[in-house]
Amino acid sequence: MASSGPTSGKKSLNTVTLLFKLPYYTQWGQSLLIAGSEPALGSWNVKQGLSLSPVHQDNELFWCGTVSVAAGFTSEYKYYVVDDNKNVLRWEAGEKRKLVLPEGVQDGDLIEIRDWWQDASEALFLRSAFKNVIFNDTEGVKKELQSVSLNKSLDAEDIVVQFVISCPRLVPGSTVVVIGSNPQLERWQAQDGLKLNYVGDSLWKANCVLRNQAGNPSLELGPNREANIDLSSPKQSRYVVLSDGALRDAPWRGAGVAVPVFSIRSDEDLGVGEFLDLKLLVDWAVNSGFHLVQLLPINDTSVHGMWWDSYPYSSLSVFALHPLYLRVQALSDAIPADVKEEIQQAKKRLDKKDVDYEASLSTKLSIARKIFNLEKDKVLNSSSFKQFLSENEEWLKPYAAFCFLRDFFETSDHSQWGRFSQFSKEKLEKLISEGTLHHDVIRFHYYVQYHLYMQLSEAAAYARKKKVILKGDLPIGVDRNSVDTWVYPTLFRMNTATGAPPDYFDKNGQNWGFPTYNWEEMSKDNYGWWRARLTQMAKYFTAYRIDHILGFFRIWELPDHAATGLVGKFRPSIPLSQEELLSEGLWDFDRMSRPYIRQEILEEKFGSFWTVIAANFLNEYQKHCYEFKEDCNTEKKIIAKLKTSPEKSLWLEKEDNIRRGLFDLLQNTVLIRDQEDPTKFYPRFNLEDTSNFRDLDEHSKNVLRRLYYDYYFARQENLWRKNALKTLPVLLNSSDMLACGEDLGLIPACVHPVMQELGLIGLRIQRMPSEPNLEFGIPSQYGYMTVCAPSCHDCSTLRAWWEEDEGRRNRFYKTVVGSDEEPPSRCTPEVVHFIVQQHFDAPPMWAIFPLQDLLALKDKYTTRPAPEETINDPTNPKHYWRFRVHVTLESLLEDKDIQATIKDLVTSSGRSFPGKKVEGADESREKLSKVQLNGKA
Repeated sequence: MASSGPTSGKKSLNTVTLLFKLPYYTQWGQSLLIAGSEPALGSWNVKQGLSLSPVHQDNELFWCGTVSVAAGFTSEYKYYVVDDNKNVLRWEAGEKRKLVLPEGVQDGDLIEIRDWWQDASEALFLRSAFKNVIFNDTEGVKKELQSVSLNKSLDAEDIVVQFVISCPRLVPGSTVVVIGSNPQLERWQAQDGLKLNYVGDSLWKANCVLRNQAGNPSLELGPNREANIDLSSPKQSRYVVLSDGALRDAPWRGAGVAVPVFSIRSDEDLGVGEFLDLKLLVDWAVNSGFHLVQLLPINDTSVHGMWWDSYPYSSLSVFALHPLYLRVQALSDAIPADVKEEIQQAKKRLDKKDVDYEASLSTKLSIARKIFNLEKDKVLNSSSFKQFLSENEEWLKPYAAFCFLRDFFETSDHSQWGRFSQFSKEKLEKLISEGTLHHDVIRFHYYVQYHLYMQLSEAAAYARKKKVILKGDLPIGVDRNSVDTWVYPTLFRMNTATGAPPDYFDKNGQNWGFPTYNWEEMSKDNYGWWRARLTQMAKYFTAYRIDHILGFFRIWELPDHAATGLVGKFRPSIPLSQEELLSEGLWDFDRMSRPYIRQEILEEKFGSFWTVIAANFLNEYQKHCYEFKEDCNTEKKIIAKLKTSPEKSLWLEKEDNIRRGLFDLLQNTVLIRDQEDPTKFYPRFNLEDTSNFRDLDEHSKNVLRRLYYDYYFARQENLWRKNALKTLPVLLNSSDMLACGEDLGLIPACVHPVMQELGLIGLRIQRMPSEPNLEFGIPSQYGYMTVCAPSCHDCSTLRAWWEEDEGRRNRFYKTVVGSDEEPPSRCTPEVVHFIVQQHFDAPPMWAIFPLQDLLALKDKYTTRPAPEETINDPTNPKHYWRFRVHVTLESLLEDKDIQATIKDLVTSSGRSFPGKKVEGADESREKLSKVQLNGKA
């Protein structure tokens, strides 16, 4: 038993005993403990925390523990699940608990603290998306924080119960009362119940003195809460602090719209959407009943200086905003007439069907430089700019230096920068110092980032005021030629690339080209780079989407010489060891791990042209057996040789087919040998599809089938779970944004339980069901902790999907719509309405729709060919991200019909919407929130 308070040389303080009691079921080998801010609870050192013991009571398992403290004790604390060595396995979600002992406690009193484990889903409503946006009412009644005190003297047999409940979703002006069966709780009469006081952090508290008496009706959702206080027991605590979890109410559900910033069209833009356009988008969202606007990544991607940079997931900097989204008209109040005319001409020239990435960016930067040259001293000497520079210099100065060096050397490949290839703070300070010829170039990058910050902040503040969540996107990777890999090279595995194994999007897998993360190095400063990223995002967003959340469990890692995503391995993962393979009777490792190329395979693949292929790309190392030549033994080498070989005229017209055929040969393995340890191997994805596998003996085939299944679906689960529980909590605790995870693709079994445990909201796309035996997802069966959508930016729109495959359309019409009739070949507004309504009516917390799918509710907006509305083609690594909505936001705001149609879907589905009145609220804005609590005597 721990104690607190001075004991020597002075009169001892009054001490009381705290009895903590929590109902919770654990697995074998697990136990609970409390860690808190005070020494009596370990000073946040979990291994020094208060251990709890299991106690069975009325068929329920409680964890209990006692500690002696001074009568005026206060502390923050949390509950943790630990193993036998007190290693943390999980901890409860939500804010730290705050313990303040009731007034009047006396020396020797026993104070019983009854808690509920704080569930992650309940804690979501304490995130900024809800706390500071949806449930924040700056114009509403301001609550005064009140202390919880006793207003009556105690008799010897009296017991004080302190009721504590979390109500983050209550509007200002609400009243919370406790009613129950005890006379002190007014025998279920709500109007005379015990009124709770708001004490901050969404908590309501009140003290109640219980005396011997009893009863039983009901009000709040769910069963009656029970105090179970035995007033006649001599062992009953003198005080009971009853933390009763969250107010039980109907699940909150909202809706939103998704559109990339670059796709927005307005009367003011220069050929591409801009941050200030978000204010118009927010207005449209509010009119349509939406609480959320979801964007794609908005970071600078200017790596190549061409349209390839339109790919928003390949960041030049994870901190800098993209100059593409700058509104040059807002840079100054004193823009000269000739520059204003240039802007007007640019608006006309750039007003195209799609985004002209290069023209829009270069035009904006050119105009911004002219305005910068006119007002640089005024802006850069302003107090607001100096504050911005001071708060952001850690990333801003390296970013500006990088941009200068990129342009000077005409490449972002920092390995080509001579003495500047290796970053150092000393070199940085010299590069950005005053007095250099290029100092204004450096300052121009500061200037642009400052205005981007100001413009996005203005839009973000506007969204919060309108009760609309701005939801950002956290890319899983960074470009290998980025500021981040230059400044922090040890955080990345630069000899690797990131991708995804074959899935719905691409049967050959995806290769995104990003280096994988060196998680071991990142952990040394508690993932400081990640924490800084999230802190930066939280300046603008109150929610975010974690791109490819599977990457925090394991990533699909490819060698940097790969061009496709097929021949990779998971990192981390437990490989197949040479000893393990030998024990299974597999010994011919070269046969299984090198490309299996036989003459008959060449003839089958290339026909009579096989001899040309063999002569140019292969060596015959034994009769009818071939291997690749040194200059073309990787995918990237093959691509280069096809382009540069003197014999390229032989295959010029067949180049694509030849490349695919050579890739097939190179990928014709069943085992992948580890580059760093040749005694370790990984099963090649879909190994049974290869002729290498087909020509093996039956014993080897059976062993490999079993090992393949074990590697991909069994042996890694615990490793991946532990990996995610190291990294994801750091992200979640780095800000108070609401976090959602993109969990599509090949999903390990550990993913959804971990996401549920951490309070992470998943994603459900109807055409990509997570259930293996379904072709189409069933929205009515989705879980609450998800976002549901009919499509997303990584796939075709609802219209395009409907019209591109007749057989699939027929199956959908029969199984989902439930009709045996012939479906319309065109995705009519009626079809769109049916599918969209399915998602609005579904259980998920959020239904978020691409703007294209919403506009398809009206014939007027379906004149554009459906395939042109697709934002991304994941099968094409060089896809041009340039989709622009074909109608301006101003004209959409004038279309009251479609806004009313969408809002009707929101309201009829029971989803929350901005401006929604609180049911039953009177003119004083008070709502009686009845908490049923059956206090037994």
